[in-house]
Amino acid sequence: MAKVTGKVFDVGLFRRLLVYTNPYKITLYFVAIAAVLLSVFAVTRPVLLKTTINDYILTKDEYGLLIFTLLMLGVLVFEVIFQFLFVFYANWLGQSIIKDIRQKLFNHMLNFKMAYYDKSSVGRLVTRAVSDIETIASIFSQGLFVIIADLLKMLVVMSLMLFMSWKLALIVFAILPMIIYATRVFQKAMKSAFEEVRTQISNLNSFVQERVTGMKIVQLFSREKTEYKNFKKINEKHKNGWLKTVWYNSIFFPIPEMANSIAVGLVVWYGGLMAAVDNSIGLGEVIAFIMLIGMLFRPLRQIADKFNTLQMGMVAAGRVFSILDTESSISDEGTITALDIKGDISFKNVHFSYIEGEEVLHGISFNVKQGQTVAIVGATGAGKSTIINLLNRFYEIDSGTICIDETNVKDVKLDALRTKIAVVLQDVFLFADTILNNITLQNPSITRETVEKAAKQIGVHDFIMSLPNNYDYNVKERGGMLSSGQRQLISFLRAYVTNPRILILDEATSSVDSYSEQLIQNATDTITQGRTSIVIAHRLATIKKADTIIVMNAGKIVEQGSHNELLQLQNGYYKNLYEVQSVSYTHLTLPTKRIV
Repeated sequence: MAKVTGKVFDVGLFRRLLVYTNPYKITLYFVAIAAVLLSVFAVTRPVLLKTTINDYILTKDEYGLLIFTLLMLGVLVFEVIFQFLFVFYANWLGQSIIKDIRQKLFNHMLNFKMAYYDKSSVGRLVTRAVSDIETIASIFSQGLFVIIADLLKMLVVMSLMLFMSWKLALIVFAILPMIIYATRVFQKAMKSAFEEVRTQISNLNSFVQERVTGMKIVQLFSREKTEYKNFKKINEKHKNGWLKTVWYNSIFFPIPEMANSIAVGLVVWYGGLMAAVDNSIGLGEVIAFIMLIGMLFRPLRQIADKFNTLQMGMVAAGRVFSILDTESSISDEGTITALDIKGDISFKNVHFSYIEGEEVLHGISFNVKQGQTVAIVGATGAGKSTIINLLNRFYEIDSGTICIDETNVKDVKLDALRTKIAVVLQDVFLFADTILNNITLQNPSITRETVEKAAKQIGVHDFIMSLPNNYDYNVKERGGMLSSGQRQLISFLRAYVTNPRILILDEATSSVDSYSEQLIQNATDTITQGRTSIVIAHRLATIKKADTIIVMNAGKIVEQGSHNELLQLQNGYYKNLYEVQSVSYTHLTLPTKRIV
């Protein structure tokens, strides 16, 4: 999270942003030059107006009046053109920069460890990647260059005022300290207020995202009223955060307007008096000063407003850079880029903890031979899913070694490792896309013909063809248009078409109907042939054919052997689990008596 430092402008943070302007140097220089020219064009009109009044209107020179009127028109046209170019290219620069930052941020997030996502709010990450980055664009499009242009304009205006009439200039300058002090106080207050606003936006996004995702749970447990009350509290904090900025704006913005009116009144009074008494100040100077006062005071008001925008962008940049600075990636320093594996797997004295000091695997060791099917069973929390997460290197082990074909997985590039391992998870995630794209995941090497052939081999083709648009059927967000069993079948096919050397099924049949389970069982028998397979199962009846069954309890392997071997162990852990499940299944499936 960006820290409120109290600084009006964080130079170090801005330097980091400037690095992203390197590909767009020409545009950056053009916008800077346009800002300078705009300040010149702005003060040219009052000078021309003064000359027109003193030399041509008061002297009734019609030809000179026409010439200077056309000159003022020409200057106005050029000012409009450069104003357009300035606004367009400043915004273009801002959008180009945030495009690059967003791409870098997303790529950085793609490589985070799973542990990072275990502890991070999805809503906050979405806020950083979308709205916070969009706010950064305003630094260039509405903040920095506009402030530079306004400061240049003010400098030129003040110089021109001194040149035209130092007496009138001193009158105007005497009022400036009041506005400058108010602006300084306003900037500090707004920085703190905008930090609060960004925090409340993140909280609101996170809350809404979680409740929309878990809406079924909310409605199943009749939590609508409670969650609505919670939302009202968070929404109220969000409103109060914004109202604080409105309060500061309401206090500050009348001050420059009041100062402008006072300055104009004093200039008209003193300038008019001098023009009437001794003609030491001409009428043209008085009218030019009235225009110049607006050009001097209005930018002060705008600068304060743009500083709000700039500070909000800097706060957002700090938040985004805090994620970019986060080192939470799995080490990918392996040198092996092409892994032609057979499928032997070995865990040697592997220790692992999700939280430091709270170990969940206590010296796990086992071997899986090429082509074998190994089942891992145990109670919830025994460490079954942790094993497959470590094999895919989603987490770093504390100690020990994990090898495939006697090659340490740390010596293999992550991409090379994971392309050889396919996983079917219990909780299936499908994107809001077609069935075909959810199966291929946009991999150009997997053709539609390959998918259809694979679907026929494992018996899923008929189910897909029964859907509207079959393989082009859009399953909507998270696969909401399909049942849990249908989503599981798609996930199973997605794993199969990659032609993996190692197949992992993590509770793949735990939440499917009997028909889908039978399809998956048939498919399992087909695709596990010639492949190393690891099956994590809760229902022990589904793993009787496994070559080896590893029984886990509290992060340790307590038993290991075939189904029949484990049933022979007196008071064995597996035997007790199997008998309990068999009794429970019998009770669940006993037919009810007919009442005649």
